[in-house]
Amino acid sequence: MLKHASAGNGAVQRAFPAPVLSAIQEEIAASERRHGGEIRFALENSLNPLAVWRGVTPRQRAIEMFANLGVWDTAHNNGVLIYVLWADRDVEIVADRGFNGHVTEREWADVCRPMEQAFARGECHTAVIGAIRAAGALMARHFPTPDGNELPDCPILL
Repeated sequence: MLKHASAGNGAVQRAFPAPVLSAIQEEIAASERRHGGEIRFALENSLNPLAVWRGVTPRQRAIEMFANLGVWDTAHNNGVLIYVLWADRDVEIVADRGFNGHVTEREWADVCRPMEQAFARGECHTAVIGAIRAAGALMARHFPTPDGNELPDCPILL
């Protein structure tokens, strides 16, 4: 609870200044030119105190944001949300049903863990860029043909 209550927006802005957010947007756009999937990146500073008190997990929040941001709303059910809860330095990936039976939870976790480790070292920019590239490689295996851009590429700060 303390981590979330004391997390100020300044920490996220220092870790992800405008040039880093622009680089993330550019990497998402470049990745999507190599496959038919859709990537959204969402960064949330902290959960509100009520959510923490109710025991909302980062995974639950990521699933909620997947729905709220419309990542599920693609023609081929090929949207992927990379969600970061900054107060916990937790990364969650929520993939649409088009990936069911193709990409395992373990494979998505293999994208998340290096990102979390890089965050711990203060390597925010390289962490996110690496995760986008790794997720894009998984997506290209199952949706190899680019199919247009259905979702915005810009990072979302919640």
